[in-house]
Amino acid sequence: NNRKYTVWNFLPKNLFEQFRRIANFYFLIIFLVQVIVDTPTSPVTSGLPLFFVITVTAIKQGYEDWLRHKADNEVNKYPVTVLEDGSRIRKESEKIKVGDVVEVDEDETFPCDLILLQSSRDDGTCYVTTASLDGESNHKTHYTVPDAERDLESLNATIECEQPQPDLYKYVLIMWPQSLGPENLLLKGATLKNTQKICGVAVYTGMETKMALNYQGKSQKRSAVEKSINAFLLVYLCILVSKALVCTTLKYVWQSKPGQDEPWYNEKTDTEKNIPLVMLTDFLSFMVLFNFIIPVSMYVTVEMQKFLGSFFITWDKDFFDPEIQEGALVNTSDLNEELGQVEYVFTDKTGTLTQNNMEFIECCIDGFQYKYQDANEDLVTSCLGGEREELFLRALCLCHTVQVKESTEQDQGFIASSPDEVALVKGAMRYGFTFLGLESKNMKILNRNNDVEMYELLHVLSFDPVRRRMSVIVRSRAGDTLLFCKGADSSIFPRVRQEEVERIRMHVERNATEGYRTLCVAYKHLSEEEYRQAEEGLKEARLALQDREEKLMAVYNQVETGMSLIGATAVEDRLQEEAAETMEALQGAGIKVWVLTGDKMETAKSTCYACRLFQRHTELLELTVRTLEDGGRRREERLHDLLIEYHKKAVQDAPSVKAGVTRSWSSANQDYGFIIDGATLSMVLNSSSESNSSRYKNLFLQICFNCTAVLCCRMAPLQKAQIVKMVKNSKGSPITLSIGDGANDVSMILEAHVGIGIKGKEGRQAVRNSDYAIPKLKHLKKLLLAHGHLYYVRIAHLVQYFFYKNLCFILPQFLYQFFCGYSQQPLYDAAYLTMYNICFTSMPILAYSLLEQHICLEVLLDNAILYREIAKNAMLRWGPFLYWTLLGVFHGLLFFFGVRYLFSNPALQDNGQVFGNWSYGTIVFTVLVFTVTLKLALDTRHWTWVNHFVIWGSLAFYVFFSFFWGGIIWPFLRQQRLYFVFANMLSSVSAWLVIILLILLSLLPEILLVVFRKPRGPRARQVELRETHTHLDSLSLSLTLCLSCSHFSLLFMFSMYSKCHDRLSIYFGLFCFLVPPKDSSFLLILPTIHVFPSEMKYICGM
Repeated sequence: NNRKYTVWNFLPKNLFEQFRRIANFYFLIIFLVQVIVDTPTSPVTSGLPLFFVITVTAIKQGYEDWLRHKADNEVNKYPVTVLEDGSRIRKESEKIKVGDVVEVDEDETFPCDLILLQSSRDDGTCYVTTASLDGESNHKTHYTVPDAERDLESLNATIECEQPQPDLYKYVLIMWPQSLGPENLLLKGATLKNTQKICGVAVYTGMETKMALNYQGKSQKRSAVEKSINAFLLVYLCILVSKALVCTTLKYVWQSKPGQDEPWYNEKTDTEKNIPLVMLTDFLSFMVLFNFIIPVSMYVTVEMQKFLGSFFITWDKDFFDPEIQEGALVNTSDLNEELGQVEYVFTDKTGTLTQNNMEFIECCIDGFQYKYQDANEDLVTSCLGGEREELFLRALCLCHTVQVKESTEQDQGFIASSPDEVALVKGAMRYGFTFLGLESKNMKILNRNNDVEMYELLHVLSFDPVRRRMSVIVRSRAGDTLLFCKGADSSIFPRVRQEEVERIRMHVERNATEGYRTLCVAYKHLSEEEYRQAEEGLKEARLALQDREEKLMAVYNQVETGMSLIGATAVEDRLQEEAAETMEALQGAGIKVWVLTGDKMETAKSTCYACRLFQRHTELLELTVRTLEDGGRRREERLHDLLIEYHKKAVQDAPSVKAGVTRSWSSANQDYGFIIDGATLSMVLNSSSESNSSRYKNLFLQICFNCTAVLCCRMAPLQKAQIVKMVKNSKGSPITLSIGDGANDVSMILEAHVGIGIKGKEGRQAVRNSDYAIPKLKHLKKLLLAHGHLYYVRIAHLVQYFFYKNLCFILPQFLYQFFCGYSQQPLYDAAYLTMYNICFTSMPILAYSLLEQHICLEVLLDNAILYREIAKNAMLRWGPFLYWTLLGVFHGLLFFFGVRYLFSNPALQDNGQVFGNWSYGTIVFTVLVFTVTLKLALDTRHWTWVNHFVIWGSLAFYVFFSFFWGGIIWPFLRQQRLYFVFANMLSSVSAWLVIILLILLSLLPEILLVVFRKPRGPRARQVELRETHTHLDSLSLSLTLCLSCSHFSLLFMFSMYSKCHDRLSIYFGLFCFLVPPKDSSFLLILPTIHVFPSEMKYICGM
C-alpha cells in the first residue's frame, strides 16, 4: 500500500499539505482579508493566482498518486491459484489467508510468505531469485519440508511461528515434528525460477510479510535551492511589512496636517473615528496592495521546471546502455539542481567501480602457484603427486550452493547465489573436475579420468557476513565423512594449523594487492563421534524457538575448528568501463570521493589505485586493526596516538591551499589518502568514553576532509549509512551523493542528499530506493558535470529572476502612494495584477529554465573545473541576491519616475487632452513587461525556436490582450477602467518615445556590463574559444555601432538577434555606418576590433 490519498481524503489532505507551504498560506490570508476588509483591489487578484497554483500542484500530485494506486493494484489484484477442498480456485492476492495452500508457476512472484510443501522437481528443490528483497539476482535453492505428506489434500499439520519481524535472514518456524529453516521459506516478492511449479502454505500475509515489514518510506529530501527560496522569501516579507508600515505611518502624518484629515464634504462615520481599527484596516489594505511582491507563482513554476526538466535526463541518448536496453531513470525530480552542488561522492566498489563479473584467475595449493593459461593445460599433471591438488579441486566442486541449470547453453550451465561460486566451479572444470549437479541429496562430480564420483550431502553450513565462510559436510562412497570449508582469509586462518598458513598467506596478500578477490579453502575428516555430535547440535539448534541463530552459530564454530588448509583462489572482478576517467573528472570538479566497501583492504586499495583515486605519490594513512596492533599497546591508546599523528601530518602541517586548487595544479604538495576498516570505525564512533568518542570523530573527519580520497573497507551496510550521515551533518552541511548497485547500498543511498542506483547485476533494490538510476558508473560524469551544472544554473536564475520581476512590479505601486495621498489607490488595473505572473511573464522564464545552456555540454564535460564555479550554492548567495534586488529597485525607480517626467507635460495627445490615472499605470506596466522580458532575452545564451516563440509571443499576447480587454465593454464588470486606454496611449508619439527610451535606459547598463566585462579566471579564454556561439562579440559590435548613430529604437532588437545571427549584426552595423555619426562615436569601435572576425574588420575599414 504505497498510495498516499483516497478518493475521499484527497481534497482535504492535499489542501492541508499545500497550505503548509508559507507562500500559499500567506496568499490565502491575503485573499481572506480582501474578502472581509474593504481593500483597494479585488479578491480575484489574489484568489485567481492562488487557485491556479493550488490546482496545478493538486493535479500533479494526484497524477503521481494515481500511478501509485495503479502499481498497488497490479500487486494486490494479481490472480493466484489456491487449493481449497481438492479443487483449484483463482483468488486475488490480497485475499489470501494464513493457512491457504498456494500454487505458484515458474517466473511468477510469490504473493505471500510460504513454506515450501511440494515441488515439480524430483529432488524436492526449487530455485528462486530475491532481487526485489536483498538485491541479489542470482538463484537460491530452497527445499521442501522433509518427510512431509505428498498428498496435500490429506495433509494435516500444525505450524508454530514467531511474531512477524523484518529480518530477512532470521526465521523461527516449526512444522511439527520438523524444524524449518530459511531453506524452507519462500518470501513474498521473490520469483520462482527453473522450476515448473511449487505448492506452499501461507504463514505471513499482507503487511506482516517480511517484504512489507522491510518497506522503508523515503524520507523527504529538500534541496539547497528550497532553503535559499525560504530565506529570500523572509527578506521580501520583511520588505512587504516595511512598505505597509511606512505607508500607514505616512498616511496619518499626512492627514495630521490641517484640512487633510476630514474635509467638510467628507465627514467621518463612527466606524472611521475608531482610530486603532482604522489603522489596522489601512495596514491590511496596504499589505494587500503590495502583496504581489511575494512570488506565489514561482512555486508552481519551479515544480513544473523540475518535473519537465527531469525528462531531459530520461531522454539523454548517452545514458542508454545497449547491453540492458535501458537508459537513465528519474525517481525524484525534486533534486535535479542538487546534482550541480555535490561535494562528496560515496561509492560502493563491487558492481559499481567493478563489473561484478567474476573470472577464475589462479590458485595456490600448499604454497605452489597455479595460473590458468590454456584450456589443454592440466593442473593436476603439472605437479608432483597430485593428491592435494585433486583434493583442492574436489573441494571447489563440493563446497558451494551451485545448481546445474536445465539448459543446453554452455555459458549458462550453472546458477548460484553468488557469482564467485560459479567462477570457482568453472575454474575447477577447466582443470578436469566438473560438477554434474545434485540429485536426491547426492552430489556428482566428473573427475579428470571421466569417472563419476558420488558424495552424499549431509549438511550445508550456510554463509553469513559475520562468519564470512560457508561449509558442507559430505560422505563419500567409501564412507568417509568430510567437511569442506571456504571463506575469507581472516575467517579461515585462525581455524587451521598455523604452519600451513605461512605457505599460503604470501600468495593471498599478493593476489589481494593485485585487485583479485581471494578465498581460502580448508577441509577436515570427521570421525563418527564428531559427526554425531555435530548432527545432534544442529538438530537441537534448529528446533529452538529462542536464540536459534546464536545456537546454530555456536555449533558451526565448534565444527569448523582444527581444519587443514589446502589452498586459496584468486578471482578477478574487472573495473567498470571508464571508471578511472570518471573518478578523475569528479576529483577535477572538486568533489571528494569516498569508497565504502565490504571487501578486504588489499583488494579495495588496488581498485582505488586502478581508478586513480590513489596515485603513486599519494601517502596512505592507514587506520585499521592491523595498525592498531602494531604498537603492542591497548587498541584505544594506539587509536588515540594514530589519530593525533595523522591529524598533525594531514591537517596541522599541511600547507594552506587556495580554494579550488587540487593535486592537478599543486603537485608540489603532498597528497594523502586515508584507509579505515569497519572494526576501527566502530571504535571511533563508539568509544568507551563519550568525550573521547566525540573527539575521535572530529579528528577523523578533519583528517578525511584534508585527504584526496578515503577508503573504508570491511564495512557493514549500517556503517556505510553512518559515515554518510556523519559527513552530511558535519560543519558546513556539505551536499552528499551515494551510488551503489546492491541491497547493501540502500541504507547509504537513502541517507545521502542524492542517491543514485546502478542498474547492475545485484538486482534492482538500489534502483528502486534511489533518486536517480543510471546503467553504468561512467554516466555519473555527465549527470553531474553537465546536467547537474545546467539544472542548478537554470533554477538559480529562475528564483532570482522571479524576485526581481516582482520587485519591479510592486515598487512603482509603492512609490505611487506618495503621490496619491496614501489612499491605497492601485496603479495597475486588476486584470494586469492577476495576469502579470500567470500569463505575461511566466512562459519565457519557464522556457529559459528548461532549455538554457550558458556553456555547451562538450565544454562542461571537457572542463570539469567549471563545476567549482557554482559550488556551495554560489548563485543563490546573498551577494547575487543583493545584485538582483538592487537591479529591481533601479528598474522600478526608472519606470515610475521616467513616466512621471513624461506626465510633467500636461498635453500628451494630439487633440490636447491629458492622460489619466489608468494611462499612467498602463504606460508603467507596458515598460515593465517589455523590460523584464527583454532582460531575460539578454540573459539567454542558447536560443531555440521555443525561446523565440515564448518571448516574442508573450509580448505580442500582452499587446493583444490590452487591446482586447480595453476594446470591449464587458457586462460583468461594475467599472471598466481600461476602456480604450491602451489604444489612446499608443496614439501618442510621446508615449511611444518614453516607452522605448525607458526600456533602453533600463537595459543599457546590463548591455554595457556584458560588453566590457573581462572574462575572469585562468581558463576563461580557453572556455570562450571552445564555445560554439560567439554572441558576446556580436553583441559588442551591434551595441558599439548603434551608439554611433541615432537609431536608438533598433539598438536592443539587433543586439539580441545578433546572438544567434552574427552575420546579420554585421550587415546591421554596415547600415548604421551609412548614417554620418559623430566623430567621437567611431572611437568606441577601435578597442573592440581585435575580437571581431575578419569581415568585421573589413566593415570598420570601410
